[in-house]
Amino acid sequence: MLSSARMTNLIDGRAVATKVYAELREQIGNSKAHGATPGLAVLLVGDDPASRAYVRAKDKMCRELGLYSVKLELPATTTQRELLARVEELNRDDSIHGILVQSPPPKHIDEAAIVRALDPAKDVDGFHPVNVAKLVLGDGSGFVPCTPLGCLRLLRETGVGLAGANVVVLGRSMIVGKPMALLLMRKGIDATVTVAHSRTKNLPQLCARADVLIAAIGQPQFVSSDFVREGAVVIDVGINRVDDPGSERGYRLVGDIDFEAVAPIARAITPVPGGVGPMTISMLMANTIKACRQLTRH
Repeated sequence: MLSSARMTNLIDGRAVATKVYAELREQIGNSKAHGATPGLAVLLVGDDPASRAYVRAKDKMCRELGLYSVKLELPATTTQRELLARVEELNRDDSIHGILVQSPPPKHIDEAAIVRALDPAKDVDGFHPVNVAKLVLGDGSGFVPCTPLGCLRLLRETGVGLAGANVVVLGRSMIVGKPMALLLMRKGIDATVTVAHSRTKNLPQLCARADVLIAAIGQPQFVSSDFVREGAVVIDVGINRVDDPGSERGYRLVGDIDFEAVAPIARAITPVPGGVGPMTISMLMANTIKACRQLTRH
């Protein structure tokens, strides 16, 4: 529920994603005019309900934008060798410009080995070591993981000045925390970044010095008002299920931020859901179009 928080300071991820899609449609039209339709292949191993929902959403958006979409749903019994063979087929397929293997795969699959098997030029998730290295080096030809890229776009939409700003990234995962910090430190963005985590000493005091706080720690409502100074911009990457007997589904979704406590003091804040989530898929589409442009050289 958002009712008790100020509504004027919400960063509406759905609205920003809609704006991104309008920009992408123009780019897609340009690619098609040069004879190339951006193509994305998503591989799903097993039948995890959340993963299936994500894959459906990605496929649906591809089709709405006019991208070529391939959705490969493989049984949970798929072997490492079989999955690697599928990846290699897609690496060689000129109609596919982006490949994504939905995470997490079944436990018998070595996910890191699958990522390394991807053609880095088609790794639109940005997790291949070559793309991680390019992010470290500030090489713009690489692919940045979609969630950090979406967070950056949301920050830019707020108008917050990032050059020289004190940004605290709460979380150190390879999916969000580390790439987020590297992206913010890039020349031209120029933020001053501190990466903190659950073992950081004096964590609330450290976070409370931030101009921008990005929470990606994976703990529901972990960040209270003590972590946030008045006027800070707050990006909540977390999405967690908590029991709610009063809800029709028996649960509700919350972020890593205690929204009701933090929203009244923040200059701007993302809600959960409806904040970072919509941006992740929009950035996947953007990365796929970028991959098409680079692979077809137009």
